[in-house]
Amino acid sequence: MVKKLKISAVKRSNQKRTKLTRQGKLKTKRHKPRNAHIKKKVIPHAETVEEEESDQGEDLMDMVEEDDLNFLGEAISNKSYNLLKQIHLNETGDDKIKNNKKEKKRTLEDRYENSMSKIVGIEGTKKVRMLLPIKTQNGIIEKRIIQETHAEDNENMSHEEHNIEKSNMEIKFNFHNEDKDKKPVSMIELLAFREEVLRSKRLKIGLLSSSLLETPEAKCDNFKILLELMEETNPEVYITVRKLATISLLEIFKDLLPSYQILQIQQEGVRLKKETLALQNYEATLLRYYKHYLQKLEKMTNILRRKKGDTRQIKEQEIELGKVALTCMCDLLTTHPYFNYSINIANFLIPLLDNKYELIRQEVLKCISQVFKEDKRAELSLKIVRKLNQYIKLKAHSVHSEVLSVLLSLRIKDINLDKEKEEETKQRKLMSHKQRILALSKRERKKNKKLEEVEKELLETKAEENKQTKQKLLTEITSVVFTIYFRILKQAPNSNILSICLEGLAKFAQCINLDFYQDLVTAIDKLMEEGNLNLKDQLHCIQCVFTILSGQGSALNLDPYRFYAHLYKNLLNIHCGKTHIEMEVLIKILVQALIHRRKRITQRRFVAFIKRIAILALQLQHNSVLGILGIIKQSMQLGKMLDILLDTDSTTGDGFYQAELEEPEYCNAHCSALWELTALQRHYHSTVQKMAKNVAWNVPPIGEGSLSPEIAKLSPEELYTEFDPTGVVFKPAVPVPKYTNAKRIIKTHHLINSEFKEYINTIYNTELFADGYIDFYKACNN
Repeated sequence: MVKKLKISAVKRSNQKRTKLTRQGKLKTKRHKPRNAHIKKKVIPHAETVEEEESDQGEDLMDMVEEDDLNFLGEAISNKSYNLLKQIHLNETGDDKIKNNKKEKKRTLEDRYENSMSKIVGIEGTKKVRMLLPIKTQNGIIEKRIIQETHAEDNENMSHEEHNIEKSNMEIKFNFHNEDKDKKPVSMIELLAFREEVLRSKRLKIGLLSSSLLETPEAKCDNFKILLELMEETNPEVYITVRKLATISLLEIFKDLLPSYQILQIQQEGVRLKKETLALQNYEATLLRYYKHYLQKLEKMTNILRRKKGDTRQIKEQEIELGKVALTCMCDLLTTHPYFNYSINIANFLIPLLDNKYELIRQEVLKCISQVFKEDKRAELSLKIVRKLNQYIKLKAHSVHSEVLSVLLSLRIKDINLDKEKEEETKQRKLMSHKQRILALSKRERKKNKKLEEVEKELLETKAEENKQTKQKLLTEITSVVFTIYFRILKQAPNSNILSICLEGLAKFAQCINLDFYQDLVTAIDKLMEEGNLNLKDQLHCIQCVFTILSGQGSALNLDPYRFYAHLYKNLLNIHCGKTHIEMEVLIKILVQALIHRRKRITQRRFVAFIKRIAILALQLQHNSVLGILGIIKQSMQLGKMLDILLDTDSTTGDGFYQAELEEPEYCNAHCSALWELTALQRHYHSTVQKMAKNVAWNVPPIGEGSLSPEIAKLSPEELYTEFDPTGVVFKPAVPVPKYTNAKRIIKTHHLINSEFKEYINTIYNTELFADGYIDFYKACNN
């Protein structure tokens, strides 16, 4: 029998150590530590290792202390099993690496549960309501709200939240990385934190905008950051940040956008200079970001274009944000009306003229009216008018008045459709006659065509306005406008937009084609005979007819007596109260009806109108009185038909003046006189006194009763506007009336005829007043 060799303890430990090293369970230090004092590492005995491996669960329970057992028991009862995952026993190097990898691979939900269990253990009695974490570039931000268990604290928190919502404050609740002893955040601290966030955002927007304006070619990337700020999602400051970014980009584009339209032409195989290529790239980038900006504005403004049946509740802050975006689009259209996408902006704004919010309608009305007034090329105006025509027709004339009133700003007063038509037919005849005479060959026609193209290019290089093209565009605009007006007169005579339609017809009546005059006058007369029009609409109808007759329509064989009768009937319905605003239109009508057509009306009608407007002057403000006196003065200077109204001793006449009659031909105005001038000479306004005296003295040019040259040269319309008191200022200033002691006058009645005195005494008895009233007929019969 062979006896086993005895192995020493050192050799056995070395073998064990080598085995553990090969298995990777034991770290070996290749380099010695730099510290001078190196502690010797105690090598565990092989027997101890075997003993540790042979330990069972009962020995482990004896090793755990009682406090630790209690802690583990509470964790299990609270179902906080994640706490156990954080305890690592007997980890070697490989185990730690594996655990780190597992830690990185942990899901977001596991980390959320860990954080929640920690907070529950730290805060103790406080209730923690966890919010979803936010993933950012710097890492994951954990959000939670700590709620106290006491009822009083809950009431305070709810009261504070109510105040925050009421004042539209944007407060950020971000309570991550809290310590054990942190106090509750106060309202002042929250406001200060929000103000600090806004200050940083303002500084960022200002720096981006200023650097972009300084070197736009090199800082085009700033557009991207500013456009991202227009979509700020922080619920506490997003409204303010979006407004700031939107308005900043508006000012940037207003400064950087060129006056010409950028054309994106791809020229393949063409080599360009370095500067030209850089300019093209810059313009393409600018146009791309401008398109993105308009898309974001349209998205923000869509909140104002709610369709029928949409019952979503919209915050007032979002509506204000939509109004800011609408203002930006209007500014871009008026500042750069012929840049790219201007037609798209106009098409987007036109339906907003019919919006339910009056403020939005007025904003768009102001924008498009300014475009009409400043449009010198008339191309954009024509496209907008066509779009308006389609929209009104689509809505079946059920639109707000702003959709039609915007057409009053068009510059088409100088257009003469009849003259255009005559010139067109004349030119056509001349061209056909010329072609018959010349009988040009095909080669000569090509040559003439090329010459016309070269002349057209020369006009464009000289930057001269092509009057012929502009005239055609304006003519087409006028045709579309009158198509709208005539369709409303025929199809919707009782609509709300009839008043604006009549006002437009009155303003542009001189542009109407001569062929439509008779039909238009008939339609207007039918409207007035129905009696459904108010005072303003009737005046616009009368103004339209007299505008037609004072222009090209003077050649028509029309008797406007019925319109004179309508005007005479409505004169006394105007006073210094609610209807005073119609006085400006009335003065224009009276100038057309009495001064421009003075040779076509009879003397009776002319005198009746002068007498009635003198009565009207007694119930008007001083600027309207001056306009009326200006018409009377001008009429007296042009003829002697009114001298009969200044002669108070004249006995001519076949009756007496009947002011209540509505027929000017039969009221016998020549039997009266201008007694109203006596009252007007005691008017509170000094200029009215002077002009009334001038008219009473038969308008002397010099001497007593004459006017100063500054007042004498003014027309009736200019007198009305020059002395307008809407600014609550009198011109000249009205002196304060002097205080006078009124003497008491004892009234005594002297009866010359004694018989009449006896008759009065017989009537004056108590029996007549028995029933509370006097029956003179019964008394006279007795």
